[in-house]
Amino acid sequence: MGVSEAVAAAHPNIALIKYWGDRDHALRIPANGSISLTLGGLKTQTRVGFDPELKQDRLTINQAPGEATARQRVTEHLDLIRVMAGIQFGAIVDSETDFPIGAGLASSAAAFAALTLAGCAAAGLELGRSELSALARRGSGSAARSIFGGFVELVAGDDDSATFAKPLATAEHWPIVDLIVLTDPMPKPISSTAGHSRAETSPLQAARVSDAPRRLQACREAVLARDFGRLAEVVEQDSDMLHAVMMTSKPALHYWQPGSLAVMAEVRTLRAQGIAACYTVDAGPNVHCLCLPETEPSLRQGLARLPFDLRILRAVPGPGAWLV
Repeated sequence: MGVSEAVAAAHPNIALIKYWGDRDHALRIPANGSISLTLGGLKTQTRVGFDPELKQDRLTINQAPGEATARQRVTEHLDLIRVMAGIQFGAIVDSETDFPIGAGLASSAAAFAALTLAGCAAAGLELGRSELSALARRGSGSAARSIFGGFVELVAGDDDSATFAKPLATAEHWPIVDLIVLTDPMPKPISSTAGHSRAETSPLQAARVSDAPRRLQACREAVLARDFGRLAEVVEQDSDMLHAVMMTSKPALHYWQPGSLAVMAEVRTLRAQGIAACYTVDAGPNVHCLCLPETEPSLRQGLARLPFDLRILRAVPGPGAWLV
């Protein structure tokens, strides 16, 4: 038997209602549900080839050998696929990402969604989207959402098989624009995986989780009704609650930087002037500025006034993971 390979691609996503903290760290079962937007315009493409001659997996990321931690995560994920497929071969994994990695831009979501789809195809597994989503979650919680396109909800089920994402609205439903302001594109010092384990040390986490159903419902209704004002209110509140938990964890996590605060303040100023815009920040310093297509020029003008050297990436609602 020769090498069996497949190539898949996936977009990252931005969580509108955040997942932070696990009920089961080993299975990555989140403490609360989440809603996200899949970000067309940013992409990870991954090739997986199972080779009976290989005893160990080989990983390259952007044409460089993967570091030990990344290799371990990939091997553990491929082990799940190998068990399901009944194979024991090592794999060659080549991954290319066209946006900053490890900077709080959900690079692991895109990476593990693509790895899951390519790995299953190369192993000869035929799984439905819900099964792929549950499997991708084992590699990275947010990867469950990148299996689908558009607006997506990750349901926090009671066990492994019941915790997967599902579509909320298609990419065509609402053409929201995401201007991603890179205040610091370098890898963050504390990974999201490490941060999740700290969530329960914050005295604010229990209140954040107990209030999650209200925020999820408000977000669902805002998305389905295409009500930007209501979306802005709940999305910014949820983002601020996430970072309040991070800042009050033990040890504390402080991801915001001066540029982050300046961008958020400018977005609030613009919205007070009647411009449809809001911010949300995942586990990192970089700020996602959401707006409507007609307000994008005004948002860009406002961001350009800031006294920082800021790089901006542009994303729009995109499709779910796909085989190339």
